[in-house]
Amino acid sequence: MPLTALLAPERIALLADPCDRDSVLDAAARLLSDASPALAPGIARALRERERQCCTAIGCGVAIPHARGDAFDAPRGAFLRLGHAVDFGNGASPVDLVFALGVPEHSPELHLQALSELADHFSDARFRQALREARDRPALCGLLLGDAQSP
Repeated sequence: MPLTALLAPERIALLADPCDRDSVLDAAARLLSDASPALAPGIARALRERERQCCTAIGCGVAIPHARGDAFDAPRGAFLRLGHAVDFGNGASPVDLVFALGVPEHSPELHLQALSELADHFSDARFRQALREARDRPALCGLLLGDAQSP
């Protein structure tokens, strides 16, 4: 599942001054809600519940918070580059690159497939560095979606 199947330009953001993990998860939930404010609190709760079960930081400053739920009719992703790294807990290194994932409740196989492919993408040190060095949101969109889909 390529990043372009999960992301849309409006779900890519720079979060200049994140306070903590919960503020990052709230921002991710807002992006994953696709501008449906009523959905964001439930998505945020689901992301937090998953973090309580197990920290989603995967190392190298990357976290992939994820949840399944009825808010999603298809797998959906949101990317946030943080202005400074935040502690995601559980002894993991601080996180500055976050790819949040939402998957329909009854699609565990899609959930696992998407997580595996995201981990593969973010295991590439050059890709992570390029994301960190991108000068602005359009540059991030170009890296994540390809130039054709940049805003």
